Amino acid sequence: MKIFYSGDDTFEANFNELLERGKMDIEGVTGIVSGLLKEIRTEGNKALRAQIARFDRWEPKEDSELLVSKEDMAKAYANIDPTLRDALHLAYERIESYHQKLMPETWMDKEANGTILGQKVTAVDRAGLYIPGGKAAYPSSLLMNVIPAQVAGVEEIVVCTPAPDNELNELLLAACHLCKVTKVFRVGGASAIGAMAYGTETIPKVDVITGPGNIFVATAKKLVYGEVNIDMIAGPSEIGILADETAREDYLAIDLLSQAEHDEMASSILITTDSELANRVSDKVEEYLGTLSREEIARKSIEESAAIIVTKDMDEAIDLMNEIAPEHLEVVTKDPMSLLESIKHAG
Repeated sequence: MKIFYSGDDTFEANFNELLERGKMDIEGVTGIVSGLLKEIRTEGNKALRAQIARFDRWEPKEDSELLVSKEDMAKAYANIDPTLRDALHLAYERIESYHQKLMPETWMDKEANGTILGQKVTAVDRAGLYIPGGKAAYPSSLLMNVIPAQVAGVEEIVVCTPAPDNELNELLLAACHLCKVTKVFRVGGASAIGAMAYGTETIPKVDVITGPGNIFVATAKKLVYGEVNIDMIAGPSEIGILADETAREDYLAIDLLSQAEHDEMASSILITTDSELANRVSDKVEEYLGTLSREEIARKSIEESAAIIVTKDMDEAIDLMNEIAPEHLEVVTKDPMSLLESIKHAG
């Protein structure tokens, strides 16, 4: 990994270049995505089948082929390694417990002058969840989108995920079975966003669309906003780690690579006050890269959009991390809780 030192004359230029690399040029694909959405809106399943053939290299002969059967999901759940099945259950329980604590509450209050103030919390009728599945499949994304919707009381959940060559990840299907999701469709990219936003003969129109995706998914969500609600326009995956001399280099390397393997544009940045730790982490990243099934993708991400920054002290490290404002933040220091008040921009 590249190692930058904050005291170097070239640091500011290198840091600014690092910040720019993580940005998606949504405007560059707006025309393409707009055309795809228009086809879905006007032609429904006919356009959907054609776009699946174009991008995922298989063409549904019947509309019914878009829907993943309950039997396929149950079979996948039965087939996966018991250790993975247990991990899915544990993750489900923890995510559910966490989001139950986040639930906003309905409340009413009567003022002295008789005015009634309050808030009524009501779940949407139908949520559309996009789960990436092209270059990698993420059952974790399925859990993190489905479970909050279930906790909120959403009546109907629609899941769309790409199926390149008409193949779906078994672990993802197992997670769908665990979550008792019954409407899972084999469609991805902008096509899926359009189908959920406008509705087709097979895929119902939803009230809100959530979930991460590539630049085409992000652009499609931006364009359909207003027709439906969306969670956010997410960019490439990011992780920022603040660490001092007490951190373990093997753990840090693994966490940096956990985001780098998502896609070539993912950004992984470690900021530390310890130059020796920086070198050890760099060596570990190189060592672990060769063990990854997605080595080519992770290596490109590490080479182009990742760095280790060595600062003179933790105050400077925090200032830089606030400027980066990473999607995911880890604080791996002797006393991490003491630093939280100073971290203003992350998540």
